[in-house]
Amino acid sequence: MSLKAFHIAFIVVSIVLSLVVTVWGVREYLAASSGSALLVALVAAVGGVALVVYGNRFFKKLRDLP
Repeated sequence: MSLKAFHIAFIVVSIVLSLVVTVWGVREYLAASSGSALLVALVAAVGGVALVVYGNRFFKKLRDLP
């Protein structure tokens, strides 16, 4: 597996993981009204959005490479 392929796979897995943690945090907040669970969900959601932005920039840069 090349470094590019590994990087793409790592970004995708990280985005999926942040989505899972966001859903888990929201469900935990709704079940127990835990403020820390809501904070975890918020941080994971922001991280997921940042990873999507990073992934888009990486894919654009990847197209320009030979």
